[in-house]
Amino acid sequence: MYILVTNDDGIDSPGISALVAAMRPLGDVVVVAPDRQQSAVGHALTVSSPLRATPFHRDGVPFGYAINGTPADCVKLAVSTLLPRRPDVVVSGINHGSNTSVNALYSGTVSAATEGTLMGIPSIAFSLSSFDVSSDMSLAADVAHDIVSRLHSLAIPAGTLLNVNIPDVDRSLYKGLRITRQGRSAWRDHYERRNDPHGREYFWLHGEFVTLEVLDDADDLAVAQGYTAITPLHYELTNVDMLTPLREAIAGS
Repeated sequence: MYILVTNDDGIDSPGISALVAAMRPLGDVVVVAPDRQQSAVGHALTVSSPLRATPFHRDGVPFGYAINGTPADCVKLAVSTLLPRRPDVVVSGINHGSNTSVNALYSGTVSAATEGTLMGIPSIAFSLSSFDVSSDMSLAADVAHDIVSRLHSLAIPAGTLLNVNIPDVDRSLYKGLRITRQGRSAWRDHYERRNDPHGREYFWLHGEFVTLEVLDDADDLAVAQGYTAITPLHYELTNVDMLTPLREAIAGS
């Protein structure tokens, strides 16, 4: 198996190191990831400045390419230009922090997997439900290895990616895998007004994550209960139920 690994926390993050180690027993691994933190950039692409691919070493050993762009840039550049052949799978992560519910829309980790899906490659995003970069990644790495090792039997359809969120719990409390839907939660945001040392005003984002509707099979609930949530996502954004009434409304106006 030829495996492309990327992320949004940057090529030097503990999460991507753990994911690479988990993938190596499964095949040939190539790493193309942002050269810096790119969390919450969504599916942004770099179009107004040049992209550079810089060889990156970890502990003196070649590790991959660091890209001065977004996670989606990394996948696009890797598949179209850098790699000698198309990867069999794109894996993104392991992200520091859950990408359940609405967070999947903002996530660079999920967007990297989305880009792989748009390019016709089976793609999986992995996230651990802790923002602490010192968190133990071993459970999440084992989950990633397990799921990618089942890639062929999972038969992920074209246009669909798997969004995998792993709880940050002791192994004794871990409950296993659960297939879920995207939860219905949202951020209630506000911006704190601050002043820099020169007295100029700036704004710092804060928010509270709230559940809008309790669903028994929601991804965020499953993670909170100690399960790994596996959510198949696709990006057909059309509200099909509205097509007929909208056509009738337009025709009758």
